[in-house]
Amino acid sequence: MGPGQIETPPFLEAPQPDPSKAAVHLLPVPMEATVSYGGGTALGPRAILDASFQLELYDREFDCEPGVLYGVHTMPEMELPTNPAEAIEAIAARTAEVYSENALLGVLGGEHSLTYGVVKGLLSVRNKPLTVVQLDAHCDLRDTYEDTPFSHACVSSRMLELPQVEQILQLGIRSLCTEEANVLKTEPRVRAWFTEDVHNDVFEAELRERVRGRDIYLTVDVDGFDPTLIPSTGTPEPWGMTYAQGERIFRILAEEANLVAFDCVELAPVEGHHASDFVVAKLVYRLMNLFLRDKIQELKKSSDNTYLSQNHIQGTEEQS
Repeated sequence: MGPGQIETPPFLEAPQPDPSKAAVHLLPVPMEATVSYGGGTALGPRAILDASFQLELYDREFDCEPGVLYGVHTMPEMELPTNPAEAIEAIAARTAEVYSENALLGVLGGEHSLTYGVVKGLLSVRNKPLTVVQLDAHCDLRDTYEDTPFSHACVSSRMLELPQVEQILQLGIRSLCTEEANVLKTEPRVRAWFTEDVHNDVFEAELRERVRGRDIYLTVDVDGFDPTLIPSTGTPEPWGMTYAQGERIFRILAEEANLVAFDCVELAPVEGHHASDFVVAKLVYRLMNLFLRDKIQELKKSSDNTYLSQNHIQGTEEQS
């Protein structure tokens, strides 16, 4: 463990492989520097990791334990400066350091400001166009908020300043200010589907077209979901997405695009209320499984062949 890192429990109660053998690398980032209503996002990563130990590893869709097959390596939790600008630079540097083209990078937050740092770090080592897909109740398109341009309410505006970000696609939006409404009307790189678009199922065809064949970064703000599902978040907005709608969006993206990395942010755990923590951990696991579906099938086939080969050898030895 290096400086600025904290000993961290793993994701899932399963063997934790060496980074070189894991298909997923998880980076816990407990950023809480600009929260403006309910606090507690610094405790989000640890709550997700702790809740993941209660998940069933078996996934009915794949008829196996995918996380065991593909392997998840959980990195030490970052220790961050309190200044938001400095924290974002530290996140960008750490992202650039740990990113590998051979693994899916997932970041567990932490407040939404961290997304700018992750995307900035990715672009510094990849230097390829990137589409950002944002599940959220809010646009996060303010230029500044509460005297800082690095607020969670400004993260999408900061990403628009990165020329390699070719578009930002937002789903589940249902709360915005006049400034943000004007950005949506004038900025061609941003496309927002409001919550009624998701509920009325009028987003899929265009979403598929916009992400088809592209490299994407997926940022999941848990307040994009309805607070009856995930109440433990800083600004729980009513009329949010259902679990099934979120999973369907994941599936669409997995079918059409190449996921470079993802984050899951804005869980603010409440002591004695573990339901939100568990739901978020489940979302993260299903997200990984859906995006790694081809690898899961490949590993299942390889595992079955190994099992058959071992049984054949054993049977031959018994006959002799």
